Formats: sequence, C-alpha cells, structure tokens
Amino acid sequence: METRLVIKKCPLFAGAAEEDLDRLCRVGRAREPEKGELLFSEGEEAEGFFIVGRGKVKVFKLSPEGKERILHIVHPFQTFAEAAIFGNGLYPAYAEPLEKSLLIFFPKNEFLTLLHEHSQISINMIAGLSRFLRQFTTQIEELTFKDVPARLARYLLELAGDEADEVQLPISKSQLASNLGTVSETLSRTFRKLADDAIIEVRGKTIEFLDRDRLEDLSEKYRE
Repeated sequence: METRLVIKKCPLFAGAAEEDLDRLCRVGRAREPEKGELLFSEGEEAEGFFIVGRGKVKVFKLSPEGKERILHIVHPFQTFAEAAIFGNGLYPAYAEPLEKSLLIFFPKNEFLTLLHEHSQISINMIAGLSRFLRQFTTQIEELTFKDVPARLARYLLELAGDEADEVQLPISKSQLASNLGTVSETLSRTFRKLADDAIIEVRGKTIEFLDRDRLEDLSEKYRE
C-alpha cells in the first residue's frame, strides 16, 4: 500500500490510471538504505531509477580533488536518475541518502518494457522529465547570473511556498552551501547580512521572514 501511495504522489506519474498504478507497483521495489549508503557512482551502468518515499537523498559530483558539489536534494515523492536509463545508460553523478530513507527502485529493463507496452505511462513520464529540465535550466541560470544572496533568497522562498513566513532548513548549512554553489563561510556571511538588514531572523535551522517583500526583491536581483 505504501509503495502505491508513493508512486501515486510522484509528479512523474501524475494522473496515472489505476491499472497503470498496478503495473508500476509490480515493477517497483522498496528499499530502505541507511544514511550515507552509496546508491550509485558516476559512470556506473544505470540499473534503474528511484522515487523517494521517506527521507532525503543528495545527488552530487566529485571534483578530481574529491571536493563535493551537491547538484540537488531529492525530497519525498520526487525522482532521481530517471534520465540515466535512456541515452548511454550511465549514471551522471553520485547519490546517497542524507538519512535513513524509503526508496522505490524501478529496474531499467523491466521499466522500459512497461513503457513499450503501455504508452500512456510514457506520455506521463515525458511531462515529468520536462518539468525536471525546466528546474535544471533555472538552476544553471541562477548559478550563472545571480550572486549568493539572490540564490539563497530564492531557495528560502521556494521552501516556504506562497504563504509561510517561517521555514525549517531540511539540510545542514554546509550541504545548503554546496547546493547553492558556494562555500560554508560565504553562506554564513550571507545569512548574517540578511539578518543584520532585518530581512530574516536566523534561529539555528529555523528561518523567519521579517520582510518578505525585500526577500522577494533580492531573489530577482541579477549580478551587475
């Protein structure tokens, strides 16, 4: 039942018919990896892809010197490594849970057979991959044209949604720094500056918005 609920809530399969959910459940396999367990490495042959049911997973690259660069944090009901089952069939990065997690794993060959036999699942998946591509394009744009304060402001606003004026950071500040394409020292200075300017208040991992309008203006600011 839990596997079915996770698949049903996954945007990649939004609107899937009940019979298609049945088929996906027969292919998907639940896994419960521990924190820090390596799920796959860059360059490995892709054996399948995952949906996060509980917990969080980081997808990251390593520089030749071993420095980690987090590409994105995958939250419940989101997918990762789905593009790797197409093309050259290699995983483009590393992945490991940030905490004990529940994952639904879809083996490559069984899933591709399912897509071949049931085209509506393929159509749903194309729409989901298009959303991911738009998110990735936005991430590249922000890394290229926006400075750290603007990137942080955008991250906090997206985390809060339209209504909330307080958020809990779901990852450590060092992980957040990597995700934003900066280093911990720069991120700490940015938090302090926003707090000194009375835009936010920082209490550990709790961030309260004191002036949401100014935070939104900052999130739209491009490098001069």
